[in-house]
Order: sequence, then structure tokens, then C-alpha cells
Amino acid sequence: MKIGIIGLPQTGKKTFFQILTNHLLTEKDLVSGKPIKNIAEIRDPRFDILVDMYKPKKEVRARVEIELLPKIEKDTISKGDIFKEIAEMDAIAHVVRSFSDESVYHIDGSVDAIRDIDNINSELILHDMLFIEKRFERLDKSIKKLNDSQSIKEKALLVKIKEHLDKDLALRLLSLDNDEKKLISSYPFITLKKMLIILNISEDDILNTSLVENTRERYKDADLYVMPACAKAEAEIASLETEVEREEFLEALGIKEPAADALTRLCIKALNLISFFTVGPDEVRQWTVGAGSSAPEAAGAIHTDLQKGFIRAEVIKYDDLISLGSEAKVKESGKAYLKGKDYIVEDGDLLDIRFNV
Repeated sequence: MKIGIIGLPQTGKKTFFQILTNHLLTEKDLVSGKPIKNIAEIRDPRFDILVDMYKPKKEVRARVEIELLPKIEKDTISKGDIFKEIAEMDAIAHVVRSFSDESVYHIDGSVDAIRDIDNINSELILHDMLFIEKRFERLDKSIKKLNDSQSIKEKALLVKIKEHLDKDLALRLLSLDNDEKKLISSYPFITLKKMLIILNISEDDILNTSLVENTRERYKDADLYVMPACAKAEAEIASLETEVEREEFLEALGIKEPAADALTRLCIKALNLISFFTVGPDEVRQWTVGAGSSAPEAAGAIHTDLQKGFIRAEVIKYDDLISLGSEAKVKESGKAYLKGKDYIVEDGDLLDIRFNV
């Protein structure tokens, strides 16, 4: 599962990519003009608490693949390659400049986050509409030549989709049944994807909630995730060597955790994933799986043999473990559950898979 970082020039995309992935960009990276790929660890406080509780020999955080895509500007839009790259992502993180700094130019001459969000959204919608127009040409030829029933059905669906896009609405807002989703599953529709808006704010606005609240209100019906983060402050936090220094810096800013940590968790949400944990003295590990996954599917995320030979899963709820203090007390209270193949894993579950191969 991949999240692609997009945005206009000078918005802070590269800084956020470096902070999330702990990968310092090289000159070779920057001049390549190609997507830059790396891995980000998910910073989940529940994982840290479980590590403190079990003190394992090994600890493994969940991870997500991040790609820094080329900046969106006139030449990349006209070439169209940027849209092909975005179409390969599972979700999109759009970094939007919300800070004022006369020494940093803005491609449109002024800072206006709402304008920039609307402009990028319009470009993505336009891409999907252009694809439909091209697809219509092929379908019309097929219908005229063969009167193919599948082509007729597909065109009717694309007409429905085009009418939705004509209203300047993203396709993720369009209700489609399973058959319709299957019919267009191979098509490069960008606006079907979940989108995360990262408002790159100034240090002075870290405690100012009005900007993000206004943005969330404006896009409340657009199925967008919106969060603020100050790239400058996040870079300073990431550069500090000790946990004590980081805590002192966060306290001075008046915040509890780096925005980058919350951002990694929001990436998981945008990808429609949930987390579950396996714990013990040897290892504490966080896993991700698609929301709505069954216990055998979660077992398969650990190892295919566990899914093939799945018998049942012992499930402990994270909140029960924390409130009661230990696995033993959870079991004494009758809150350790044995679940079969039909169990749908919930976010935060601690799983112990029983299997036989």
C-alpha cells in the first residue's frame, strides 16, 4: 500500500518526506524527476506502551510505503506523467502551503491554501474526465462494430461517472455497487482515492486552530482528511538527538507530540487500514490489515501458513489490557476471547493465532 505526496513547488513536500521516512534526499534524488520511494514507520503510542509493558527482545513497528512525486506545475501537468504516477498510489497526501514567508516564492504570487486545494482538486477531476472522453471513443467503436453488451454496460456507467465529475465532485463521493467498482477497477481514476490535506503552517500558527477548522468545514462533504503541521518545527524536532530534548522542545511549542507522528497514523487511516498487535517477551510487533478483514486474513498478514492452517485466534482488547494491567488479569476477568474464522479484526486487537499446518 502506497501513499503519494503531491503539491505545488515550495510547499514543504520534500521536508515532510524526509521527516516521515528518515531519508535525507540527495542531489541525485532531486534531479531525477522521478518518484522517490521510501518507508515510514507508524508512530503509534499504543505500540510504545506495549513495548514498555512486555520489554521484548525485538520491537517492530508497522510501516507504510511513501512516494514523493514530482512537483505539480504547468510542464508536469502538460506532459501528463504526474497523473500516471498519482494513479498508481493507493492514497494521496497533498501538502499545501499555509505559511507566509517573503523569502519563499509562491507559484501564484500569494499564499491561499483554499485556492491551491481547489486548483489541484480541479486538475485531478479534469484528468478523470479526459480519461472518460478517450474511453468513450473506444467504446463507441466497439458498440458500433459489434454491438457488444459489455461495452454498452460500461458506457452507461461512464456516463453516470461523467455526470458526477461534471459537478466538480471527486469520484470517492459517488456511490457505486460492487459490480460497478469491478467494472472500472483497472482504470486510472485518481479522484477515487482517499486524500489527505497537510496544511504546512508557520510556527506562530501551531496553536491556532482556526485555519484547520475552517478548512475542515469547507471540505466536510469532500471526504478529505485535513491536518496541520509545521514543516520547519517538525524538522527541528527530528534533528534533536535525545528524547529529553524533544520533550522540552514540544513543551515549549505547547504540543504533546510531533505532528509527523500523528501524520503517520492518518496515513494508515487514509489507506483504510487498521492495526493489530502480536506481543510477548520475544517480540512486540504492530501489523496492518485492511479494515473489515477476518481473523484468518489478519493471520495471513503475519504468515501465509497461519492463514492456511488457521484454527482460531485468542483476542485481547488493547483497552482491556491497559485497564487491567496484564494478560493474566484479562484472562481472570473473562475478557480474553477465542474467535473463529468469521471474526472481524478490530483496530487495536492483540492476537494470538492458533494454527495447524
